[in-house]
Amino acid sequence: MVLSAHDSNRQVAAVLFEVSDLLKARGVRFKPQAYAKAAKTIEGLDRDIRDIEAEDKLEEIPGVGMHIANKVREIVKTGHLVYLDTLRQNLPEGISAIAEVEGIGPKRAEVLVKELGITSIPQLEAAAAAGKIRDLPGFGELSEKKILTILKGKSQPNARILLGEILPVAEEIVRQLAREPATKQVSLAGSIRRKKESIGDVDILASSGAPEKVMETFCTLPRVSRVIERGPTRSSVVLDSGLHVDLRVVDENQFGAALLYFTGSKDFNIALRRWALKRDEKLNEYGLFDRTTNAVRAGKDEQEMFQALGLPFIEPELRENRGEIEAAANGTLPEILPYRSIRGDLHVHTRWSDGKNSMEEMALAAKSRGYDYIAICDHAKSQQITFGLDEPAIRKQQSEIEKLNKSLDGITVLSGIECNIHQDGNLDVSKAVLQDRDIVLAGVHSYLDIEEQEMTNRLLSALHNDYLDVLTHPTSRIILQREPARFDLPAIANAAAGQKVALEVNGYPSRLDLPDTFCMLARGFKASFALGSDAHRKEDLSFMDLGIATARRGWLTPSDVINSLPLKNLRTRLGS
Repeated sequence: MVLSAHDSNRQVAAVLFEVSDLLKARGVRFKPQAYAKAAKTIEGLDRDIRDIEAEDKLEEIPGVGMHIANKVREIVKTGHLVYLDTLRQNLPEGISAIAEVEGIGPKRAEVLVKELGITSIPQLEAAAAAGKIRDLPGFGELSEKKILTILKGKSQPNARILLGEILPVAEEIVRQLAREPATKQVSLAGSIRRKKESIGDVDILASSGAPEKVMETFCTLPRVSRVIERGPTRSSVVLDSGLHVDLRVVDENQFGAALLYFTGSKDFNIALRRWALKRDEKLNEYGLFDRTTNAVRAGKDEQEMFQALGLPFIEPELRENRGEIEAAANGTLPEILPYRSIRGDLHVHTRWSDGKNSMEEMALAAKSRGYDYIAICDHAKSQQITFGLDEPAIRKQQSEIEKLNKSLDGITVLSGIECNIHQDGNLDVSKAVLQDRDIVLAGVHSYLDIEEQEMTNRLLSALHNDYLDVLTHPTSRIILQREPARFDLPAIANAAAGQKVALEVNGYPSRLDLPDTFCMLARGFKASFALGSDAHRKEDLSFMDLGIATARRGWLTPSDVINSLPLKNLRTRLGS
């Protein structure tokens, strides 16, 4: 299979991330952050790392100096890194074999050896079976179950991929199918239509009077590398990236019912069928029927389906059986945040720290998205963020922002900063500097695996800083890689509401933090929220849509989100 640019970049990044973890396990300082920074940058490149290496421009990549460039060159040319082999061989006794288990790695292996004395695979399996791993720092019940499943040799589900990685590919396939003359209607379905944070495969639904023509187009798309199954109304293919995509074609009169059914979720479908039964109706993928006469009540249109069920339309992102049907029935279902309701991005990085573009380039790109404002929130320099800004640089950047605003038309740049929250809850920037920012973000970037109460106290202390406006990526999770930090969310949400500190919904594809279920809970405490793309290049501004999707799944409305406000009202809210 030919690797796409994204695949090759991700493979190189994976090697560098492992080097970072191994260096951390050995207690090395500074180097792990350098390798992790380079890995993150390479993972997000919009060009193929192989092309950049061929042009001898690796050192032009932010965070990639001469030494790391040489290692990237070795990975690109040989598919291997000798330095990584050496690090693996020098792991402390007992860690090596455990670290090779999928999903563990050297850092987690070190925790298992240190905390539980595990030095073999049988001991690891026994500990997982006994429920001893879930409470260890950096693990959790989900991790424990996954380890046990892998060690028992059970069949694994399809590897999950981030929503932000799959969605552009899936939407392009939908556009290609829509251009086929035989296609009447076409839509994403399944978990990708509900905008879940990670996806196993892609489901697409179409309607047509000539389904064989739609299937021919689908099975011969340029990115299809293998056809698994091809039938008159259902086909399944594998793309060149390894992604599985299924297409179903139904009659035009059944499209609404089928779209409702195949969007799911399973639990939502079960609850909705129960609702129909109470009304003496039968609901399935073919339509809504009268149970006595079997007469068709609805089927062609999804809106029509809900209307016939006596319910207002329930947005796909809400269909998880979390009380949305009951809320729709009694008129309390919130009007969730529209995709075009955000007036500005409140979390953007530039070349001043670890971003790729200038402040002006980011501002103009934000303007092209229809924003009224954008907040430049580069990292503050600390032991954990070596490439960030010290206090003189922060002041200098503010002066440059003031000059930039005089030359810009139709967009306002807010001066911000993303601080690090120390282990004691203090921020790494003095109040004398913070008081002059338009907006102050702060998040946890280190010591993520401390005990729940200690983390709760740490965040509570930060929330009581008079100048903090937004608690950024509050759980510090990395989807499919690092579980959320443990803290008392009700206590944090309640304190944030009281201090008028917004909780961020970070749109970066691997974060989507706060998670949707946490948004729902925090909303119950009257917390406010701020949406940010965490963009490190102008193209990343599109990540805002992923943040909005997460907010929608969390039942957030425009009134819950501070950057749905006009600039004047936002400034009042921030006190700037």
